[in-house]
Amino acid sequence: MIPVKNQMNGVFVHVTNLKGAVEWYTDLLGLEIDLEEVQSPVYNIPVSGTTSLTLDDHSFDPQFKHSISTSPIFNFFAPDIEEAYQYIKNRNIEIVREIEWVEDTAWFNIKDPDGNVLMICNC
Repeated sequence: MIPVKNQMNGVFVHVTNLKGAVEWYTDLLGLEIDLEEVQSPVYNIPVSGTTSLTLDDHSFDPQFKHSISTSPIFNFFAPDIEEAYQYIKNRNIEIVREIEWVEDTAWFNIKDPDGNVLMICNC
């Protein structure tokens, strides 16, 4: 038996302002949150499915240097990509890649407040 499972348990997003990031992500996903409950260094965004989303400000790691990837670090599911695109535009969230289609698959990329690139995808 192989000790490493073919399963993803979580995604960590590195942020510089934990409360601000929690507010941004929960707003994006339409979630209610009490920001008084947010404590450094990490906060788990409640998401559906088996993979967790953890925001991490590294407050206990003085050696950590925040850096971003210019490629998406993960994607959020949006079955209607055009509706999702308008939703993002209406929220004045920076879109860094316009909608692209390959057959029935469509996506576009956005940035969170720390510059992390995320994908919105219909699959």
